[in-house]
Formats: sequence, structure tokens, C-alpha cells
Amino acid sequence: MNVVILAAGMGKRMQSALPKVLHPLAGKPLLQHVIDTARELAPSKLCVIYGHGGAAVPEMVKLHNASGQAPIDTALQEPQLGTGHAVMQAAPQLDDNTPTLILYGDVPLTSAATLRRLVEAAGSDQLAILTVEQAKPFGLGRIVRENGAIVRIVEEKDATEAERAICEINSGIIVAPTRQMKQWLASLSNNNAQGEYYLTDIVAKAVADGVAVVSAQPSAEWEVAGVNSKVQLAELERRHQLNVAHALLEQGVTLMDPARLDIRGELICGRDVTIDVGCVFEGRVELADGVSVGAHNVIVNARIAAGAQIKPFCHIEGAVVGPKSMIGPYARLRPGAELAEDVHIGNFVEVKNSTIAAHSKANHLSYVGDSTVGSRVNIGAGTITCNYDGVNKYRTVIEDDAFIGSDSQLVAPVTVGKGATLGAGTTLTKDAPAGKLTVSRARQVTIDSWQRPVKVKK
Repeated sequence: MNVVILAAGMGKRMQSALPKVLHPLAGKPLLQHVIDTARELAPSKLCVIYGHGGAAVPEMVKLHNASGQAPIDTALQEPQLGTGHAVMQAAPQLDDNTPTLILYGDVPLTSAATLRRLVEAAGSDQLAILTVEQAKPFGLGRIVRENGAIVRIVEEKDATEAERAICEINSGIIVAPTRQMKQWLASLSNNNAQGEYYLTDIVAKAVADGVAVVSAQPSAEWEVAGVNSKVQLAELERRHQLNVAHALLEQGVTLMDPARLDIRGELICGRDVTIDVGCVFEGRVELADGVSVGAHNVIVNARIAAGAQIKPFCHIEGAVVGPKSMIGPYARLRPGAELAEDVHIGNFVEVKNSTIAAHSKANHLSYVGDSTVGSRVNIGAGTITCNYDGVNKYRTVIEDDAFIGSDSQLVAPVTVGKGATLGAGTTLTKDAPAGKLTVSRARQVTIDSWQRPVKVKK
């Protein structure tokens, strides 16, 4: 099967310099949603027609060419003379011996199941149209039938009053026998209110040639909804997020409010997972059995192991959280943070490129960067690993059972031995020996004769 995706429109109503099809929905461009769905059908040819936006659309397509799948070709439509003219640009790249599916880069939520039904309805020699009944079809092409058979599609501006009363509309998504489609496209006229070459005019040509015109319907009206404005984009964003939320609920995930959830990638959940309101998941996130995610967390490309608790207002990116660990509130785990079982990372603690072994704690106001932390380590409030000298990064090692007193600075590279204790306020520049107390602070002095400065009244 050939697939052609029309993505040449400017999208003036978007009020943006970004081409319409590159605006994000659920964290990826509208066009990428359509490409991903098309690829589920395993097409032999896939071509994207672009126009406005210069090289931006081809560059995005190039980034998403996947190995092991049909490469995505592109074709420029310049000038833009209508949908029929757009498909003409792809004609030289299409295989005549297999049907062609026409999709739209600004219609992101059509399901693969719906498209399969349309392809099956078309077979190898029929023209199939995805149609839908709409209560208020203003502005949309109407499906004109005679004795139940589709005979043509009429656009709103060209329709009679009786035709405008028709509620069955054309989604624009069609499957056509390719060899005949090329002939129909070559004979199109732009003698209409828009002065454009309408793809829909091939329906009447198919009827004239004795080619059966059939239809299929989507599972829901929103599957054929397009994006022409930021308002419509926001509406489809919420529709998509609600679809994802309902799928999670069906899997047994507890969502405190399905309407307040944003998934911009892939969220994989085990059993008995609970997610509170306002959470954002980006990239690939795995929540194992029994994980609890509090309100207003942002979790990006991370794995959270069984039984872990993520308290509210945390930011976790590129990290691994071990089983039964407790994170937050207001904690930040940056890329390379790997926590083992029962690790506690508390409020305003940041961990970056560090491993922390089982049962260790950093509960308050600390920075742990480029560090290897052992088991049962207690990191006191205000502790900082000084890992960067302005040019190079160095590593800190804190061995098992160490106790780091509050407000300590560990100037890497440095090692705190097993069972060692650092007194509060220590600035550690040399290794602290195992099992001993190390203290580094100025001697406390009281100056009896000192007086605090007093402001002079003006």
C-alpha cells in the first residue's frame, strides 16, 4: 500500500511562524502522530507533501525515518493549488499496483483500526471514503448519494441549499486504486469557487468510470477532527489525553482525576499504581507495581520500581528509583541518578549522575552530584558535593554506614571511608578515614569588646 500525507498548509489561524503540522500534540508534532499511525499499516511507500515552512517539515521527517521500515519520501507542493494538486506531486513516487491511502498531517487522532476498515472496504479496485455524520457540518464537503450509492462530494461553497442540508461529510481520508487515481488527477479542473484542484472531484470521475465508491466510518467523530487553530489544537490535546487516561483506568491504574493528566510519550504502569492530579509524563516512563505518584510531578524518561512513593512537586529525569524508595516533596533527580531499595531523597535535594545504595538518606537541602554513595549512609541537611572546578568534574565516594553532618562540603575527588562521621560544618578536602570522626571548622571565638554597628538617624 502507498500512503500519502498532505502537510503543505500554512495554517494562518495558528498565528505562528511554525508550520501547522509541526505544532505539538502530546509532546510530538501533529505530523508525527499521522506518520506513526500510517506505519502501523506497514506501507510499502510513504510520502509527505510539504509546502509552507521551507525545510522544517523535511528535516522533521528525516529525523523520524526509522530503520527497518519504508523510508519516508517528501515532495514539494509549490504553489499550493488544492488537495488534488498536492496528491499530484506524489504521483511519480507511487506504486501503480497497490492502493493509495490519503491522510492529512493536521488530523492526528485517526486510529489504525479505523484506517484498516477503510482499506478493507476499498479492496484492490474500489474507491473508499472515510465519512462521518455531523449535526453541524458547516464548511465541510457533503457526501451526495443516489439510491444509497455515493456519486460525488460537493464542497460547502459549491453546494446547493439541499446539498448543504446533508449531514454526512467527507473526512478527506480516502483509499483509491492508484493507476486509476493518477488518471483522474490528471484530468481535474479548477473551475470552482476556490479556483483549486479538489481531490474530492475524483469521486465523480470514479463513478463515471464504473469504479464502485464505498465508505467506512470511524469509531468516534474526533478521529477525523483537524487542527486549524490553537483552540482546536487544545481541544484535541484534551481529547487525546482523556483517551490515554481511560486506557490507563481500564488497565487498573488509579487516576485521582483523569482530566488532569498529561502524557507526552509512553507511560507503562504495573498493578495498583496511583497517580494524583497535575502530573506530566514525558518520553518513556515506567511505574512498577504499587507505585504512588503525588500531585504535580514531572517525570521524564525514568523508571520507578515497585512500591516507591513520589511525593508532590518533584522533577525526575533520566533517573532510576529503587523499590520502596521515597522521593520528595520538592526533590529533583537528574540524569544518571540511580537509587537502590529504600532510599529517601527529601525536600530540596538534588541528585545528579550518582548511585545511592540501599537504605541511604538525604532528607533536606542537599546536592549530590557525580557521587557513589554506599548503603545506610545519612547525608545531613545542607551537604554539598563540590564536584566541579569550573573545567572538570570529579567524583565523590561515600562508603557504607557513613554519617555526613549538616552543612558539610565534600570537595571532590574525595572518599569518606566506611562508617566514618563528618562533623557538622566540615569542608572535606582530603579522604576521611573509615570509622573515625573527621571535623574541619574554624575554632569558635567570642569577642567581648565587639559592638554591632548602629544606624545613624538622619
